[in-house]
Amino acid sequence: MAQQIIHAYTDTVTADPVDALNLDDGTAVDAFLHQPLWRTPTWDDYRQLAAESEYAAWVIYNRYYLNHFTISVHNLPSGYNTIADFNRFLEKHGFQLNDAGGKIKTSADGKLLQSSTVAEMVDAVFADGMGGTVVKRISGSYVEFAERRVLDEFQHLKPEEITRAHRREGFEAANADKIFESTYSGQTQKRGNQSNNG
Repeated sequence: MAQQIIHAYTDTVTADPVDALNLDDGTAVDAFLHQPLWRTPTWDDYRQLAAESEYAAWVIYNRYYLNHFTISVHNLPSGYNTIADFNRFLEKHGFQLNDAGGKIKTSADGKLLQSSTVAEMVDAVFADGMGGTVVKRISGSYVEFAERRVLDEFQHLKPEEITRAHRREGFEAANADKIFESTYSGQTQKRGNQSNNG
């Protein structure tokens, strides 16, 4: 069923629209990210797709829109430049963090630490299947935070000597899986419960 729903929308895209986009033109890129690639999904299609994959449902509605962006906390001033410190700062100011797999997701080598906010719920306009529209609350975007620690062979360097090349690169699939849950109802419903209880 999910494949049928996805193809019903995406089959209208017959060529990669990015091929015609000037990636050096910021205005054109911004406009592209805010234009639909396929028709607005119906609420029923969205719900059916979400039952199989919440992320697929997010994409069928949002298309190329920004799912999240990442802040490299290791580049921030002391007191904010570790995931632990930055998470404390965020929670002190009322931000809800994704706790799927723990608030801090750590790579096996301990050199990549990640966390993220839980997506805010936003009003989304869906087709109602009868020529009209219906507004429903769905998860929006979120912010990810990453701390890339200095590799063992560069531990002798002074802080001012450390560059990006001295830090842990790459991503971890296990971490990413949990970070992507920032838009899932299992996380966003906790936000609603905390608001109702707080």
